[in-house]
Amino acid sequence: MAKLYFYYSSMNAGKSTSLLQSSYNYIERGMHTMLLTPDIDNRFSKGKITSRIGLDADAQTFRNGDNLYQLVAIEHAKKTIDCVMLDEAQFLTRHQVRELGFICDELDIPVLAYGIRTDFRGEPFEGSKYLLAWADNLKEIKAICHCGGKATMVLRMDENGVPINEGDQVAIGGNEQYVSMCRRHFNEGLGLTYEDASGR
Repeated sequence: MAKLYFYYSSMNAGKSTSLLQSSYNYIERGMHTMLLTPDIDNRFSKGKITSRIGLDADAQTFRNGDNLYQLVAIEHAKKTIDCVMLDEAQFLTRHQVRELGFICDELDIPVLAYGIRTDFRGEPFEGSKYLLAWADNLKEIKAICHCGGKATMVLRMDENGVPINEGDQVAIGGNEQYVSMCRRHFNEGLGLTYEDASGR
């Protein structure tokens, strides 16, 4: 039976690179992949998955209201899809994560979803929350904090490089706006202490 995989990390861990490498491996063996990316991710160009090291590939874009099961089923009817790979999975809705499960269970197509777990406030994204709950396999891709430890959090910076903890959850940006850090340095960056966390 096909499985739903969630590859998660903080930013700059190589998620898109890993996705593109996996797709290449399928194609090299004469198989077909379907690449999906949210249309709100416009850092490079719409309809492309692009890695920081310069790899890219064409992808089909989707919006929050799109039915991913139907999208894949239509393409699968035209040409056998051997694997679905989805970038920026944190932007999925709860319903779309459920649809990814049905792609695995009813169409028997494995789905590899790549995304970050939490936002700049340390709160889970909707897509990531349900992928962590419903995926068959969870795979961590490690990123590194400036201290050399594992980066699990993401700080958002203002135009002056000062960490901020207010604003919309979704703000598309890259290295100029986000920095991956370990939990300790994330808390220090926001000035959070034990007393803040315990409500005292």
